[in-house]
Amino acid sequence: MNLLFIDIRFLDFVDVFLVALLLYTLLKMLKGTVAINIFFGIVALFLIWKLVAALQMELLSEILGAFISVGLVALIIIFQPEIRQFLLALGTPSFFNKYGRKFKFLNLIFKEKFDFDIDPIIVACHHMAEQKTGALIVITRQNELSQYVNTGQVINASISTHIIENIFFKNSPLHDGAMIITGNKIRAAGCIIPVTKKQITARVGLRHRAAIGISEVSDCIAIIVSEETGKISYSIKGEMKYRISIQRLQLMLIEELGLESETKES
Repeated sequence: MNLLFIDIRFLDFVDVFLVALLLYTLLKMLKGTVAINIFFGIVALFLIWKLVAALQMELLSEILGAFISVGLVALIIIFQPEIRQFLLALGTPSFFNKYGRKFKFLNLIFKEKFDFDIDPIIVACHHMAEQKTGALIVITRQNELSQYVNTGQVINASISTHIIENIFFKNSPLHDGAMIITGNKIRAAGCIIPVTKKQITARVGLRHRAAIGISEVSDCIAIIVSEETGKISYSIKGEMKYRISIQRLQLMLIEELGLESETKES
């Protein structure tokens, strides 16, 4: 009597875990977008293909297999924004910092340090919030967003409260665009940046959508001052935090830019 035994290796558990992690990551990235329905359709079609192959229905299996293999190129085109977002997140140090507690050696390799003076930005945001002056400030990290710097007016000036407030003054020709800050320099103002395509439940304006959009495709920090309400918000990794206090803004910048040690020493 022959008994069937399934030879399960440790690597098989690793394989299943990695596939589950990949599917969970894709689901989290696609949540709230139109592409989520396409994703579920692809998963269902793949499972049907595997079921048909297991039942040895050769003709239907070949048809589905050919459809899936030919459709790979189409899927890359359809999911181009999502694939781009995933690869950008994977290649940025913030991704490794996020999981650095589990993999400390990665945190040591990719740990970022910034020599950054946040005080002028904090004071300017406080003043503009009181006066209900609309503003969009993008603080870059590893990705310096050079392609978007060139869409605005290059300034290359040291960070100053007065310069920030003057640029976003309602009668200023540059107040409608985004200000891009790299290091301790205001690189450019009046920049045109991408607007998010995902559905947003909150009723927000173009500045908020642009802040989410630029943080989706880079590792930047986007700060918004609402012209309508005077409230301050910020976006990181495509996620928006609305109506924060000036103290919360300061703590966020200290944490995200790795300025904690400097603050404690001072």
